[in-house]
Amino acid sequence: MNLLGSSPKRSHQADAVITGAGSGIGAAFAIELAKRGGRVVCSDVDEATAQATADAITDGGGKATAVRCDVSSIDDVTQLAKHAQSFFGGAPSLVINNAGVGAGGTPIGEADLDDWNWVLGINLWGPIHGCHVFAPILREAGRPAGIINVASAAAFGAAPGMAAYNVSKAGVLSLSETLAAELSGTGINVTVLCPTFVKTNILVSGGNAGKISAQSTQLAERLMRWIGFSPERVARMCLDTNDRGGLYCMPQPDARIGWGIKRFTPTVYTRAVGLTTRVTG
Repeated sequence: MNLLGSSPKRSHQADAVITGAGSGIGAAFAIELAKRGGRVVCSDVDEATAQATADAITDGGGKATAVRCDVSSIDDVTQLAKHAQSFFGGAPSLVINNAGVGAGGTPIGEADLDDWNWVLGINLWGPIHGCHVFAPILREAGRPAGIINVASAAAFGAAPGMAAYNVSKAGVLSLSETLAAELSGTGINVTVLCPTFVKTNILVSGGNAGKISAQSTQLAERLMRWIGFSPERVARMCLDTNDRGGLYCMPQPDARIGWGIKRFTPTVYTRAVGLTTRVTG
């Protein structure tokens, strides 16, 4: 039994299932895994974008297939698992619950409850469905495997005006920590990805247009340009973290600094975030 989770590199020659693989970090995960010799099931609510990612892999000599999956639907995720097992001829060895949407710019009490339900349905219930369906499959397979859940530094950042998004990602963080504890010693590594800004199209994709205020969109776009990492870099770092058996992957220094300050001085941190937002807002 390996309590530390260190293992041979699971990201090499992996049989991987990825949600939200049509663009951004999901597509970067898919292409990187193919480069590492893996077979990839690319899923997305937009099947055309999932197919584009799969085509990019097969055009480069890799092996991939595409399937439509709405992660907010347990039936869709169950069908995704069946599709993957058929494609691989058995259980996957790596599952990446990546699909997500953004929303923000409105304080609690003013944000539409439909937006809350929409964000939580995808960002939180998506990974819950993914873990609920795939964790037993990986357990039963009895071989080294990995699960990566994509959260965000928003999970602990407490940024005002981002409540639904923050809550959804905090839930994914807690889900991942709990799953890691439950799978400790089984050979299944769990990693939760908590980046700050990544250069993706999350501000306008997946129905996000109109869910994020114009002011928040402009600020996020500037920060993506100034300090954002490329999705390819984030994907590589996260896969390497899972290979090492690491639970947390925080690619950027500002994420790691924020995490440290929040853990050691949570009250001061939260007040400072709120006051900074009022001054700069």
